[in-house]
Amino acid sequence: MPCGIMDQFISTLGQEGQALLLDCRSMEGRLVPMNDPSLVVLITNSNVKHELSSSEYPVRRAQCEEAARIMGISKLRDANLSQLETFKSQMEQAIYQRARHVISENQRCEEGAGHLSSGNYTAFGQLMLQSHSSLRDDYAVSCPELDALVNLAMNMDGVYGSRMTGGGFGGCTVTLVKEQSVQNVINHIKDGYQGTATFYICQAGAGAHQVAL
Repeated sequence: MPCGIMDQFISTLGQEGQALLLDCRSMEGRLVPMNDPSLVVLITNSNVKHELSSSEYPVRRAQCEEAARIMGISKLRDANLSQLETFKSQMEQAIYQRARHVISENQRCEEGAGHLSSGNYTAFGQLMLQSHSSLRDDYAVSCPELDALVNLAMNMDGVYGSRMTGGGFGGCTVTLVKEQSVQNVINHIKDGYQGTATFYICQAGAGAHQVAL
C-alpha cells in the first residue's frame, strides 16, 4: 500500500515551536518559526471515516503520475501552473484537476512558510482555506463532515484559517486560531456539527524523543 512521508519526517525532524517545510524533491526539511504564544492549532476530529479513504489514495497517486508523464517530467514538483495549462488539452479532466491541486499546493506551501515567518497569520489562514477548497474540488478527497467543520470554524472571530488534513474522506481538520478564542470556537462547532467531534488544542512540539521516566 503506497503512503505518504509527512508523518515520518515530522516525527524525526520536528522541533518545539517550529513548523516544517518539506521539499519532497530534495527530501530536505526547513524549519519555520511557529512559536507565537497567542496562537494555537485546533485539531477537530470528525469521527467519521468513509470507505473511500483507503482505496482512493493509490488512485490519486496514479493520476498524478499520469499527469507528470504527459508533461514529460518525473514529478509534479517540477511543474508550475502555466506549464500545466499547456498540457490541459491532452489530459482527462480528472487528471488535470489532480495535477492542478498538487502544483498549486506546492506554491501555497512556499508562500505559507513566508507568511508564517513574518507573522502574517491572516494571509497564512487564507492559504489554508484555499488549500481546503482545492482538496475538496480538485483533489476530491474531502467529505460533507469535513466541509462542515471548516465552515463552522471560519464563521468564528479569532479564526485565521481551517482545512482538512490527512488522507481525507473523514478524519480531522486543522484550524489556526487565537488562543483566547479557541474555547468559543469549540463550543460553536459542538453546537453546529451534526456528529460528535473530538477536539485537541495544540502548539508546535518536538518530534519523537526520549522521555525520562
